[in-house]
Amino acid sequence: MSVASTGRVVPAWQGAWLRVEGYWAWYRRYWKSNVYSTGLQPLLFLLAMGLGFGSQVQAGPATGGLSYVHYIAPALLVSAALQNAVGESTYPVLSGFKWQKDYLAVTATPVTPGQVLGGHLIWVTLRLLLASAVYAVIAVPFGAWLNAGAVLVVLVGAVTGLACAAPVTALAATTYDEGVRFNAVFRFVVMPMTLFAGTFFPIEQIPVALRWLAWISPLWHGNELARGATLGGLEWLPALGHLAFLAALFTTGALLARHYFYRRLVV
Repeated sequence: MSVASTGRVVPAWQGAWLRVEGYWAWYRRYWKSNVYSTGLQPLLFLLAMGLGFGSQVQAGPATGGLSYVHYIAPALLVSAALQNAVGESTYPVLSGFKWQKDYLAVTATPVTPGQVLGGHLIWVTLRLLLASAVYAVIAVPFGAWLNAGAVLVVLVGAVTGLACAAPVTALAATTYDEGVRFNAVFRFVVMPMTLFAGTFFPIEQIPVALRWLAWISPLWHGNELARGATLGGLEWLPALGHLAFLAALFTTGALLARHYFYRRLVV
């Protein structure tokens, strides 16, 4: 005799948003400290580098004839978004599998591993948009923006961060130790990208033999889009190329993450 299932399938987006609701329940208790770390710290860096050190940098060909604070402001937003995205996709994801094990608890319900992943990526996107918007608004009184293109820079920051969050989430899903490899990611991937992907100076200053490392960096593509949005000078074809690179990185990472989430959470 067959027995009918008493469970029900949760629609894909509904399951993902249930995870977002869970994240929000936690975030609304600790939002003050998170807004500081993700929104105000980049602003302090802008004040130090853009207005402090930048006061010693004369406008010239390297900065497109603009002041250093205008040159560096959009890139700092994108860099901060990338670092936040990587941070949100390393230890918090590993914790869902290994320590708090909330991923295991959630997938014991009709919510699927794919929906857990979708909820994580949606939440990261919302966090990036919020942090980038806070930075963009507070930077206005300091003269960081030339025009309303700063709104597009916020979107570019979220897109760039999300493109990095997906593959890092896949990496976290294959991590079974205490996350030692994450230190290597920050030390040998994130920090070199921050320093040598066009955030503080044009990559033309890098030796030609090493310049390809900047070209394959998602941060360089994000920096080019951000500066093009607020400073101008970026044509449509290069812009589409930058977006295609980020989209390809996100898609590959999301597919890998989905595979590893199912492999780890489906018994």
